[in-house]
Amino acid sequence: MVPGAQRVFVSHLSGVAVFDPVGDQVGRVRDVVAMLRVGGRPPRVLGLVVEVVSRRRVFLPMTRVTGVASGQVITTGVLNMRRFEQRPTETLVLGELLDRQVTLVETGEKVTVLDVGLTQVPARRDWLIDKVFVRRGGGGLRRRRSGETPTVEWSAVTGLSLEEEGQGAANLLATFEQLRPADLANVLHHLSPKRRAEVAAALDDDRLADVLEELPEDDQVEILGKLKEERAADVLEAMDPDDAADLLSELPEGDMNRLLELMEPQDAAPVRRLLTYEERTAGGMMTTEPIVLRPDATVADALARVRVQDLSAPLAAQVYVCRPPEETPTGKYLGLVHFQRLLREPPGTLVGSVVDTDLRPLPPDTPLPTLTSYLAAYNIVSVPVVDESGSLLGAVTVDDVLDHLLPDDWREAAARETFGAHEPMESRQDGRGTADG
Repeated sequence: MVPGAQRVFVSHLSGVAVFDPVGDQVGRVRDVVAMLRVGGRPPRVLGLVVEVVSRRRVFLPMTRVTGVASGQVITTGVLNMRRFEQRPTETLVLGELLDRQVTLVETGEKVTVLDVGLTQVPARRDWLIDKVFVRRGGGGLRRRRSGETPTVEWSAVTGLSLEEEGQGAANLLATFEQLRPADLANVLHHLSPKRRAEVAAALDDDRLADVLEELPEDDQVEILGKLKEERAADVLEAMDPDDAADLLSELPEGDMNRLLELMEPQDAAPVRRLLTYEERTAGGMMTTEPIVLRPDATVADALARVRVQDLSAPLAAQVYVCRPPEETPTGKYLGLVHFQRLLREPPGTLVGSVVDTDLRPLPPDTPLPTLTSYLAAYNIVSVPVVDESGSLLGAVTVDDVLDHLLPDDWREAAARETFGAHEPMESRQDGRGTADG
């Protein structure tokens, strides 16, 4: 077990109450959703099936679970109330894995799965199924005699993981799971439209959101258009607001408004704000989710926020100090602190005492050429964007600026140089130019 990791057995989650951050119960856990992987690699836990008061079953992503302990699950906020629908690449752990017959690799003995252990990997915030609690001799859940129920590693049994062979979406996803989003986007770009839609439909919302952000606009629109509208709204919620706004701006106005209505209000609000700005301005390119802290936060608080793995390097380079509220648009913007300064200060130091006020923020209507010159002149990787009242609206990062400066086909050109991708992947696989069959 990884030091600092948290483990819970899935049987202990069944029926456990789910609470929001203020302590109100929102439902109970009814199952765990996982994605099996090729060979003996531990499956990823995608989320929980939660039954809410109306007896509707909804999906709670593990990225929104902040704690699993003392017979309760704590979430980051409001649940998405759309009814849970299992996808082809998803496995329900309680409903489909428990009481299954599997084989011990070492002895070839048939055993029955009684329970599985979920472990959180702190460095990546992922949850994996890494342990299997089995019973020798069959007989299901009702016979648990002493000495017959060892707990083994996931890789120590066969009969649960995906087979190495096959062209199903699950196998394809498992094969490319370790790819960075930009590299997986290149793979999708070279698939046939039919295959691309199948793989996109099988990706979980967060992974598809990451990949969409790396695809050319035509591919983004094509993939989004083939998803059910409710699913498309979920994926847009998982995208960075600036990328979601860029994608929605490419759609017909009616489609754009319909998807915005389907999105959760707290997720749609920053996207709506971004859509009011011209594309090639600071307002049109900024992210609305920089690291914002109050002046009475400590350096230790700031470093904890900087360490979050999901943050891009430019966003993690500095924190922005503002009066409450901390959500954009914030209270009065006071200045910023670069992470190198944070590393030089004692952990208990208040960020308000080390704030840099020399770097002036930019208004949202700042054009791209001015923004580019500003980043180059001050040798920085992100810049704050502030409105007339002095509230922080967001931050423009250097990667978004480069995206608007490079040619439209720069992603494909980069992929050719990196992978030698002169032909679609599928034609290399089977020699017939398609793998749809």
